[in-house]
Amino acid sequence: MANSYPRRDQARGIWKINDITKNIKEDGTYPQAGGAGKGFSAGNNNSPYILIDVVTIPTTGNATDFGDLISSGSNGTSCRGSSTRLIFIGGNPSANVIQYITPTTSGNAADFGDLSVAREMIGGGSNTTRAVNMGGQSPGAGNVIDFMAVATLGNAADFGDLTQTSRQIAGNCSTTRAFAMGGDTPSATDRMEMVEISTTGNALDFGNLVSAAASTPQGCGSFTRGLNAGGQTPTYLTTINSFNYGSLGNAIDFGDLTVARRLMAAFSNIQRGCWAGGTDPSSDSNVIDFVTISSFGNATDFGDLTANIQSAQSGADSHQGIEEFLPRAPELYSPTGRPIASGGGVGDIGMFHGGGGANTNIDFIQMSTLGNSIQFGDLQTGTQYTGACADATRYVAGGKEGANFIEYVTFASKGNAANFGDFGANGERGDGSSNNNTRGIFQGGYNPGSGFFNEAAYVTIQTLGNTSDFGDLTVAVGSCTGTSNSTRGLAIGGATPTATNTVGYCTIASTGNYTDFGDLTTACKELGSCASPTRAVKFGGRTESSPNNTNEMDYFTIASTGNATDFGDMEVATRGASGVNNQTRGIAMGGKTPSNLNTIQYITIASTGNTTDFGDMYRSAADGSSKSNGHSGLS
Repeated sequence: MANSYPRRDQARGIWKINDITKNIKEDGTYPQAGGAGKGFSAGNNNSPYILIDVVTIPTTGNATDFGDLISSGSNGTSCRGSSTRLIFIGGNPSANVIQYITPTTSGNAADFGDLSVAREMIGGGSNTTRAVNMGGQSPGAGNVIDFMAVATLGNAADFGDLTQTSRQIAGNCSTTRAFAMGGDTPSATDRMEMVEISTTGNALDFGNLVSAAASTPQGCGSFTRGLNAGGQTPTYLTTINSFNYGSLGNAIDFGDLTVARRLMAAFSNIQRGCWAGGTDPSSDSNVIDFVTISSFGNATDFGDLTANIQSAQSGADSHQGIEEFLPRAPELYSPTGRPIASGGGVGDIGMFHGGGGANTNIDFIQMSTLGNSIQFGDLQTGTQYTGACADATRYVAGGKEGANFIEYVTFASKGNAANFGDFGANGERGDGSSNNNTRGIFQGGYNPGSGFFNEAAYVTIQTLGNTSDFGDLTVAVGSCTGTSNSTRGLAIGGATPTATNTVGYCTIASTGNYTDFGDLTTACKELGSCASPTRAVKFGGRTESSPNNTNEMDYFTIASTGNATDFGDMEVATRGASGVNNQTRGIAMGGKTPSNLNTIQYITIASTGNTTDFGDMYRSAADGSSKSNGHSGLS
């Protein structure tokens, strides 16, 4: 994935120091991790059991009081979280509590939900989307891995298992991976295991620590290097382990702590790693040590905690799992870091998600130029037969057969999807979709238990939450397609279960039932569509006659009702293609014949004619969904 800025450690050739400075000071696109650089120690095995201390990582100095946990958080762990939410999990005695704080505002922790299994001494890590909790102490649960979505409150769900039962684990993370390191099995181990945060499944062997260690703290790191320190084996350790997140292999020696100890808090930004408190051979400690992550060497004194603390949970609003750009230019754009505008008439990013056997991939293209698609990121759950809506900044992917999830990504930053909410009512799919600047509508769908349905449901795109009822379609239908201008949304064709030629429309700004618009030239399902502010075009589809797939394209004038008119032909008779557009160009992505295709074709919406080759998708896919940040529903 190319970057839209030069990193200091990667600047080569024409990149000069003044380019980097300009990116930082003027364009604001140089990467910064998360928030203000606050590090937190939460809980204690001693009184006060619930205190939360905070330090400012870029400077040195003593900690100050932040607030209190709901209940004792000792022997738990931090799953870190985002720059706006830090999550603390489990605790002593084996607890299932999950708590969180908002690092920008001093105050007490609040309830997040429950672990799948109550436990303590857990390893963990997160990126901004998902937090993963690994192992811990609880009867029969020491190999459990569970996870939560950072942005939404709720209980943890099963992720998979560690390769061995372990407690007193050190956790660490990058933007894509979470690590469980060392631990007590019941003897101290040097084992390092990892999972990919965006997936679910069992942990894999990563390598080995410099030496076996239990009772080690959560780790620190930059975007590329992880550090873990201290522990017990059975003597107390000063060792700081260093390893590379991106490649499997053993840890190497980085340096030493100022004092041998275990059960510390640990926090970092991407430049500086800190270890705080813990217990040394003689007593509990209030010491805070720090290192510069890019430079091997021993730790030095940072300051003191407000009390002697051991077995604290910890985290930071700028940790190594958060790669954010404030503000950020997407990697798609030039090294100047100046993104093109978004919105009606100027937005240029077309997105495609899912398809082809419940796929998790998200693709994007630059609509104004010809070329191949590029991977944007991944959904949390694979999907096909689905809908999507978007405003100028946010892309919302909703539903699939057998599930009621809705997820979203932000156009301006490549990455994986986060949870948006759930479908209500029938709770599935929403095959066709349309939207204006503020409201997205998912139209129709299929429920294996109750069949096709005629409900339309809507979301407010900039507000996370579940769908609300919009009204009813003119017919119960699945595998339809949807498109819109800024006023009127269309639900076109689909399965009832046989193919239909029905086209219905709604006024997006006001809820209510759909009205008959007219008919397609041929009844078809599994079709795609696009639109300009004045004209809607449907792509291909599957008919009831043989051969089933059609290359026909129809068009309508959106402002007036009436039957479709022939537009032209696609290059290949295709069903399951997904349409995306700006206000002049319509683009059909993927499809099947019946094998899945990687073709991308385009038309100029204002003029009739056949499709022209645009480029190729980086994968073959059909029955996904798409939308852009400059489509005809945006003004």
